[in-house]
Amino acid sequence: MIDYTDFIEIDAHRMLGKPTIKGTRITVEMILEDLAAQKSMEEIISAYPHLTEEAISAALTFAADAIKGDKVYPIFTG
Repeated sequence: MIDYTDFIEIDAHRMLGKPTIKGTRITVEMILEDLAAQKSMEEIISAYPHLTEEAISAALTFAADAIKGDKVYPIFTG
């Protein structure tokens, strides 16, 4: 598994403290939204040339780690 700390940083002075790819203003949130919109890694990297496949994988690993734990996120269907 990739060590996302090599790629992700949280700086209160950058992007309102959202997790970003180190040295960029590209947020984990933006990457997840693009993946959810079924964009390929190649499309995302084309849109954000500073990204690498490893950085995108780190964003996914960070997101998975962030939602682990005892917190339950209810999903309402109606």
